[in-house]
Amino acid sequence: MDRVLADDLPAPHSLVNGMKRDLNAVTTGLSTPWSSGQVEGHVTRAELLKHMGFGRADLDLLRSRILHSP
Repeated sequence: MDRVLADDLPAPHSLVNGMKRDLNAVTTGLSTPWSSGQVEGHVTRAELLKHMGFGRADLDLLRSRILHSP
């Protein structure tokens, strides 16, 4: 991180500063075997279904499609 901050590029500086602000979360995320990938997949699928019905479907149809889709 110190080597990146010593460089002149501003974009990596922003990344490193963000990582330093929450270093405990970054360390934990990289050192534990847990993953949120499966949850993120379900969220992405629900968002896709929501966007497909935008302007045409009401909440009941969206709920039905989310619960009954594979």
